[in-house]
Amino acid sequence: MIRIAEIFHSLQGEGILAGTPSAFIRTSGCNLRCWWCDTPYASWEPEGELMSAEEIAEQAGAFGADYAVVTGGEPMMFPEIVDLTQSLRRLFRHITIETAGTVYHPVACDLMSISPKTSNSTPWDRDGGRWAAQHDRLRIQMDVLKRLMREYPYQLKFVVQSPADMDEIRALVRVLGAARDRVVLMPEGAKPEALRERSLWLAEICREENFRFTPRLHIDLWGGRRGV
Repeated sequence: MIRIAEIFHSLQGEGILAGTPSAFIRTSGCNLRCWWCDTPYASWEPEGELMSAEEIAEQAGAFGADYAVVTGGEPMMFPEIVDLTQSLRRLFRHITIETAGTVYHPVACDLMSISPKTSNSTPWDRDGGRWAAQHDRLRIQMDVLKRLMREYPYQLKFVVQSPADMDEIRALVRVLGAARDRVVLMPEGAKPEALRERSLWLAEICREENFRFTPRLHIDLWGGRRGV
């Protein structure tokens, strides 16, 4: 059984498949605590109901989409993710898993969307900083990152808050040996105004350094609403 926060049908808002109609399955629970997390109901205060792999796949399959996205929270926390992806494989042409890359399981996956968390995510001030040390210790697991990149088609998606984040991102890309066309930079922000401001300078960085740029399409279209 896996705790599920929500299952819905929308457009993929981020990454190399942005704009693709997809069935989204959001698992509830996360081993990290990014201070800017825009889905606190799946991390800081996890909610949802326990469902079997078969129940989840049946509900997601009812949308009739070709693409499935398993997101969170952190879906790779759950050993049952293996059974879930096998059930989804029977119903969907393509499966994306969105993960921070801190946990490994041998899942069925066509795109491993890995979002390594840089130091800009550490919650030093939130909740009195009680999660900061654990988050900082867990957020980069090099062996897991390299294994996921070796075994699956991947994208590395970095959340960028300021130009100062780029030194850390460049260093990680270099150590991981990531292909430049698989590195995706995304502005941090949950409101269109903040995203617009950050997108302007981040797009220039991508153009100059041959990284991919991704918008947050769902924020642009629907704001911060759930279920889209």
